[in-house]
Amino acid sequence: MKASELQLAKNPDLIASVAAIKRAAQLARQTAIQTNTAIVIIKDGVLCRISAEELKQQERA
Repeated sequence: MKASELQLAKNPDLIASVAAIKRAAQLARQTAIQTNTAIVIIKDGVLCRISAEELKQQERA
């Protein structure tokens, strides 16, 4: 399901899941910065490793 489809869902839990996923992603980024570790994401179907330094730079921007 795409985010736009979730907004039209009848189940309120599905609607709230988008915000929950965004909060979890932000917390993962903060934890990676604090522990100086990288995170791994899928971007455009490709696994990408983002270092803590790159996360700090993104946070500043």
